[in-house]
Amino acid sequence: MLIRGGVGLGVVLTAVWIYCLLDVIMTDEHRIRNLSKATWVVIVLFTFEVGAVAWLVAGRPQGPARSLPYKGNAGYPEYDRPGRFVATNPDDDAEFLRRVRERAEAQRQEAKRQRLEREAAEQRAMEQERERRTGREHPDETTDPHPG
Repeated sequence: MLIRGGVGLGVVLTAVWIYCLLDVIMTDEHRIRNLSKATWVVIVLFTFEVGAVAWLVAGRPQGPARSLPYKGNAGYPEYDRPGRFVATNPDDDAEFLRRVRERAEAQRQEAKRQRLEREAAEQRAMEQERERRTGREHPDETTDPHPG
């Protein structure tokens, strides 16, 4: 029973060590406390669980900013986020919309052309099949398969 507990504790400590190592690597350098990022990577990498605990206590950034989805987010809704591109010239948007409409119309025309070509090819194939079948059903009277 003691062996199972030791193995379980070893798995948990290894998982905490891996988590801390990845956390150090993925944290922005300017948010890390007390030491440089490279120093924390070396400490956590070579001192295993002791380094992992040291990272959690003394190096890991504090505060709610860690859980925000992107750097610089201060809790703004997406469309109110500072620095988000907003068209300043209405003519720019009109030009963009005109190009989108032109491209959509060109795509519709191309799809229509392809559909007509496909339908014409299917019609030709049906006519050829019909002619082939008609040729088999009504053999030419001038050629007698059993000359007499």
